[in-house]
Amino acid sequence: MFKKTPAHLTLVIKLYIIAIIYFTLFRTLLLMNEMSHIGDATFGQIMYAFLLGLQFDFASATFFVIPPAVLLIITAFIGKTNKIIEKTTLWLTTILFSLAFLCCGADIPYFHQFFERFNMGAFAWMDGDGGFWFVVKMIAEEPTYWLAIIPVIIIATACYFILRRTFKKAKWEKGRLTSKIIATLIIIGIIALGIHGRIDTKSPIRVGTAFFCNNNFLNQLGLNPNFTLLQSYLEKNSSKGQEYDFMNDEEAINNVCKYLNINETDSVYPLAREIRHDTAANNYNVVLMIMESMSADKMTRHGNGKNLTPFLDSLSYEGLYFDNCYTAGTHTYCGIFTSTSSLPVVFRQHPLKHTPILKYDGIATTLKAKGYSTVFFVPHDSQFDNMEGFLLKNDFERVVAKSDYPSEEIKSTMGVPDDYMFRFSIPILDELYAKGKPFLATYMTASDHGPYYIPDYFEGHSDAANDIIVEYADWSRKCFIEEAAKRPWYDKTIFAFVADHGYTADATYPVSMSFIHTPLLFFCPQLIQPENDTAIAGQIDVFPTIMGLLNMDYTNNTMGIDLRRESRPYIFSFADDRYAVLDQQWLLIVDYQNPKPLQLFEYRDKSLIDKSLDYPEKAEEMKVYAESHFQVFQFINKTGKQHVNR
Repeated sequence: MFKKTPAHLTLVIKLYIIAIIYFTLFRTLLLMNEMSHIGDATFGQIMYAFLLGLQFDFASATFFVIPPAVLLIITAFIGKTNKIIEKTTLWLTTILFSLAFLCCGADIPYFHQFFERFNMGAFAWMDGDGGFWFVVKMIAEEPTYWLAIIPVIIIATACYFILRRTFKKAKWEKGRLTSKIIATLIIIGIIALGIHGRIDTKSPIRVGTAFFCNNNFLNQLGLNPNFTLLQSYLEKNSSKGQEYDFMNDEEAINNVCKYLNINETDSVYPLAREIRHDTAANNYNVVLMIMESMSADKMTRHGNGKNLTPFLDSLSYEGLYFDNCYTAGTHTYCGIFTSTSSLPVVFRQHPLKHTPILKYDGIATTLKAKGYSTVFFVPHDSQFDNMEGFLLKNDFERVVAKSDYPSEEIKSTMGVPDDYMFRFSIPILDELYAKGKPFLATYMTASDHGPYYIPDYFEGHSDAANDIIVEYADWSRKCFIEEAAKRPWYDKTIFAFVADHGYTADATYPVSMSFIHTPLLFFCPQLIQPENDTAIAGQIDVFPTIMGLLNMDYTNNTMGIDLRRESRPYIFSFADDRYAVLDQQWLLIVDYQNPKPLQLFEYRDKSLIDKSLDYPEKAEEMKVYAESHFQVFQFINKTGKQHVNR
């Protein structure tokens, strides 16, 4: 086939073949690692996903083939091998292909964690002081991440020797100028087709091109992580930057005011409404615990049969528990931001890293103005995700983190174990109580996040480490409450439990329900009667509900509601490039990269039948509800209306 073909065209074709073979290998590794998500898919569907994958592999390979292709064309018209060009081409190709394979390797654990192909969301962790090295250490200390790196090293090494042999076997000729020109035009045509990705000229290849069935894993299996990374990068750095134009600001403000029953709109602060009570505030202390990866699906009361959270399960029957609470997003920064500010996140916007750091009328700002002491506990580096900067700007007076703990207690990149952080915090809460002021203490736990560290003094009943760590985290919470119960401040403290996000156990829909479904519990034996509430709720409602439990007058300048006195028709949650909107019956998935950007499901029955065409008004109503909130959030950020300076 290649004997009479000009060498530069032959080599370009071989480069494509090599890249596509290795991309297919990584896709196979991903399939083997995620077999639990196959469900009842047929062998034919799996093969079709791989067939679609060839399109994405071809498009992705193009961007790595272009630089060596240029050098090969130059070599062709020289007519003989130039040692400098030959070595440059070899090493440039090896480096580029190795980077492509590194992306594929990183995609495997990333997908397992977020149920998303590798994208710019991965690099949000690495921004800011200490973020890059934090991630490097976390990867180095987690053995399962090394399982993804080892194939990259092996494949990249093998690729080098294959490329070296391929270039050495090439036969360059001085003559046949016409054939060289034709071959060069063919190369240009191949590259142009690769950039477009499809023969159809109407639309280039898009992420949605991979979607072909109701199995969300198979829909993503065909994607190439290099493609999704580049696509998300281009979107992040588009002319509009990170701001999205969902609708007109005035329309969005009017909608949100209607949703929140704001009858008299503040002329300056559109969300601000005065909350007043007929009786005096109780001024109880507040402990807000944001639990790492604590999906509701890990609890027995939500159907988990492994008995992983006996303490949280028992506590949920002793306080005010919300069965249907959902997170604002799928990343920890989303949970921290929304749980403390009662505002949403929008796509990949990172509110903790906004420049300049913005101040919101959240729980710490409001309670500090009421005379509370405020403290935030985190087990690891406080600079990660710019947490400390954001928290201090938003009136947490102190952030207790890695630098505060004894070095011998720091067991991994995730810092100290949960139970040690709790034990360390108790004397600090005692000191705050001794000042004669109520306190707000917020915790961000981390043990239920790799690399897992299970102390020697804890023994679980499970076999798998990822189950034992859930048991340990629950045991740590139990130890904390038991120790707190010995303190004089315990009887006048409201304990609130919510998660930053869950984990991907249920991959029925493009947004994993188990990733966004979280426990929401308010516990205070002296104040709160046991009650189970099935209303739709969210992280966004934590702060106003706490203020309601405190019976405290304040200015609510957020999108959250007091769940005991108000209700919301829908809640919304982002998963990077798409978002979900849901009520008691319907789940709307909005994904503008999908050929069907709106999909409506009856999720209680786990139905995969899209009802968006049967109920278009319902789908549109849910979409407008969510996007009105997103638009208003962007409006208050860009106009400085996020903090009422009164």
